[in-house]
Amino acid sequence: VQLQASGGGSVQAGGSLSVSCAVSGSVFSINAMSWYRQAPGKQRELIADITRTRIDKYEDSVKGRFTISRDDTKKTMSLQMNSLKPEDTAVYYCAANIWVDPSDSISKTFWGQGTLVTVSS
Repeated sequence: VQLQASGGGSVQAGGSLSVSCAVSGSVFSINAMSWYRQAPGKQRELIADITRTRIDKYEDSVKGRFTISRDDTKKTMSLQMNSLKPEDTAVYYCAANIWVDPSDSISKTFWGQGTLVTVSS
């Protein structure tokens, strides 16, 4: 099982970007899916997550500007980012908690490789 993040890039403040994450490999079930980010010199932080039942939560600094979504048929997740600010500049990582096989006793968390988002003022 692998996660592949894509869609980062550069944008001016006030603009929009969307980042996506695709799960490859055979899985039994995908539980919560999450987006983290790590800005230069800072720790990685959780900014949004979404459960299997589509309950989403956001970190306060992105609430109202970012929207997380998932498509379990395609095994993908996206983060739509609007009204971007220079402080949103970071490497964005996706993560997913996955039951790989129904015989597994626990689910596992997998990480994507990260995609860079740069917002200029």
